[in-house]
Amino acid sequence: MSGAVDRDAATAQAQALRADALAGLAGTPKTLPCKWLYDAEGCRLFEAITRLPEYYPTRTEMRILEESGAAIAEAIGPGAAVVEFGPGDGAKAVQLLGTLQAPAAYLPVDIAAEWLEAAAGRVSAAFPGLRVRPVVADFTLPFDLAGRAAGSTTHLGFFPGSTIGNFEPQEAVAFLRRARASLRPGARMLLGADLVKSAAILEAAYDDAAGVTAAFDLNLLARLDREAGADFDLAAFRHEARWNVELERIEMHLVARHAQSVLVAGHRFRFGAGESIHTESSHKYRPDRLRALAESAGWRPARMWTDPEQLFSVWLLEA
Repeated sequence: MSGAVDRDAATAQAQALRADALAGLAGTPKTLPCKWLYDAEGCRLFEAITRLPEYYPTRTEMRILEESGAAIAEAIGPGAAVVEFGPGDGAKAVQLLGTLQAPAAYLPVDIAAEWLEAAAGRVSAAFPGLRVRPVVADFTLPFDLAGRAAGSTTHLGFFPGSTIGNFEPQEAVAFLRRARASLRPGARMLLGADLVKSAAILEAAYDDAAGVTAAFDLNLLARLDREAGADFDLAAFRHEARWNVELERIEMHLVARHAQSVLVAGHRFRFGAGESIHTESSHKYRPDRLRALAESAGWRPARMWTDPEQLFSVWLLEA
């Protein structure tokens, strides 16, 4: 039965990928949802990005979780079931769970089942007595946690990595509202948010000298070739990171090197030379803007921790 469920989930995911690709590439400007960047190869490349010297968010957030761990644990209290939205490799969960007082369970939620199992395994190895219950689901949509955190005093949503910045502001509000609905009444959320800083630091972080971010971005086209009947020539596109001053966000684009046409799921799309596909936005926040966004979604910002350079922030929100 589980094999049939897995096949059904894979089929549904492939259909959703094709539908999103057809809708996004038919638009002006052309776009692709950033969640499709994270297949197994995309996840592997993103973890490599987090170790690059230019990419400060991961190591800075880990530093905050480590240096402010005691204060975070005191603010949260004992017995929480940690629900992580998009666990990555599980390293941040291991750091957080190691500081919390008697956590009741760890519930990682992600659409990429193979990556989810790896993160769950890492946490299980670090905390053999902890109940670990992975949830295969698109965490941008409502999901059910019924029965997965029995015995816990509360749910602690955990959304690190400034993934909140990948949403448009209205989408971020909608996500935080849905997360509040998926979690237990009275839940809290530990949220990582990148802060506004110089364009030079930001553009280097999203277009590294080694070209790993470029490979990560271009892998989305390779995925469409494999899973959506596309015929993208990866060499005909280049990765570009842009700082949008007005919207205070980094944008990732795949730019056509020359005029061309591409077939996707039986539909043909034409590109002019220099035309781009907008694949990801990463909004950077000022504290007052993040506070207003959380409040509009029904959360009360209770605490904020940051690093000495104020590159990154970690927030404790209360429903």
